[in-house]
Amino acid sequence: MSPTVVSPSDIVANEVASLSLNGGEKREYIYRSKLPDIEIRNNQNLASYCFEKVADHLDRPALIDGATGKQYTFREMELLSRKIAAGLDKQGIAKGDVIALLLHNCCEFPLVFLGSLVRGSIVTTANPFYTPGEIAKQLNACKAKVIVTMAAYVDKVRDLGCKIITVDSPPEGCLPITVLTEQDEKDCPVVEVDPDDVIALPYSSGTTGLPKGVMLTHKSLISSVAQQVDGENPNLSFQSDDVMVCLLPMFHIYSLNSVLLCSFRVCSTLVIMARYEITALLGLIQKYKVTILPIVPPTVLAISKSPLVTNYDVSSVRMVLCGAAPLGKETEDAFIEKIPAKIGQGYGMTEAGPVLSMCLAFAKDPFPVKPGSCGTVVRNAEVKIVDTVTGVSLPHGQPGEMCIRGPQIMKGYLNDPEATANTIDKDGWLHTGDIAYIDQDEEVFIVDRVKEIIKFKGFQVPPAELEALLVSHPLIRAAAVVSKKDEAAGEVPVAFVVRASEDTELSEEEVKAFIAKQVVFYKKLHSVFFVDSIPVNPSGKILRKILRDRL
Repeated sequence: MSPTVVSPSDIVANEVASLSLNGGEKREYIYRSKLPDIEIRNNQNLASYCFEKVADHLDRPALIDGATGKQYTFREMELLSRKIAAGLDKQGIAKGDVIALLLHNCCEFPLVFLGSLVRGSIVTTANPFYTPGEIAKQLNACKAKVIVTMAAYVDKVRDLGCKIITVDSPPEGCLPITVLTEQDEKDCPVVEVDPDDVIALPYSSGTTGLPKGVMLTHKSLISSVAQQVDGENPNLSFQSDDVMVCLLPMFHIYSLNSVLLCSFRVCSTLVIMARYEITALLGLIQKYKVTILPIVPPTVLAISKSPLVTNYDVSSVRMVLCGAAPLGKETEDAFIEKIPAKIGQGYGMTEAGPVLSMCLAFAKDPFPVKPGSCGTVVRNAEVKIVDTVTGVSLPHGQPGEMCIRGPQIMKGYLNDPEATANTIDKDGWLHTGDIAYIDQDEEVFIVDRVKEIIKFKGFQVPPAELEALLVSHPLIRAAAVVSKKDEAAGEVPVAFVVRASEDTELSEEEVKAFIAKQVVFYKKLHSVFFVDSIPVNPSGKILRKILRDRL
């Protein structure tokens, strides 16, 4: 029997009871937001949802290129989205086709993304620092037809058989971005939208294994944005007169969702940084009177230690959002001494759309926040903490795997029903692979990880991917990759390697160089340890905890 969910104001503090199938009574604990649910109209095109309030802010800057100062108003952004949709149509992109964005942060990224929404096509995003092999795996898997990139990265994708459009001067055989941006918006095709149509396809390794395409829909992304910024007392009290800096990579779901889409929804201004550099960031904060600063723990750490901050006026910053990795209290306190703004954490996962919990210090009517907490459950969603052995849901204060259910979670993994079924159970609960507990004040604390994925400055490093590369080396018989704690990066990947034989001569530097030439910078190995064997369980699964304990 499904549990009856009580209101957040109930004295039982979101604990609900249900009957077990054998007739005996058991407690089932389901947690919800401290804030009341809101009405979410997620049966429309995400572009229409983002532009719903634009009529009152047409001449306000929507996008500002931090390096050049070039600006696009909301009027221009909305018009360009329709021009780009018409351009995609002329390039043979139909509803449901996939286009790839292989870009650094730039104004063209959100413009093309919005144009794709209007056209009804799907955007997959990739890190331009990926190696050609990494890019090819992703774009071949999702059958991308068009790649929008920069001239510097064209050689990485020439052999993929896709049309290539560059946002800068196009090399031979490529098309200029004007084939999208200078079309007649009247030629924009009318598209019927189903809320379950896939519109974004970021890649994630989930709880284990190789990267997989995460199918996010109009419904899931509208729901996630609404959970953050809609309603009378939203989790994030963004206002139309706010100025937000976008230094986080737009190809990452944290930036795409909580920065780009949330800023469009409330019609705030987005100042875009192509690459993070602390002096440039401080200069933009001062120049544009930035009020909202979404960052990650390594940036918090860098700012807290930098003597440069006192040279700039950063008093405009009122809100600092920190996500993608845990943030320690000492680092947070040191940051606030430099920039005395409210700072709060959130917790998310690409598959969850992505936000699961968020600090309520940023609500219109804020709640106090405890150090180390990553907030409370987002509105219009349910969370439970389950015992990793029995699957029984747990009460306040007891750690277990965090699971979420709500309209924002992914539709599933692209062409991978088995991985989807392993992540979303038959009752609709998405299993995060992270160990958390929820205290008596409904605050979420992430304490450990069941899943194998390594987080380097918020970027995913799948051990299985590196292990597959390692064992392809003719002098390596077996290998395992685990995480090692690191102050600056959070975690770094290290490898345990078994040489092919006792007589094999293979050095740590040779192994590191072998991997480095095949992967993006954050997947590079930081240490290699040679061992006689890799510990595995009877089914052959690597016992990573034993290896991590050796570190």
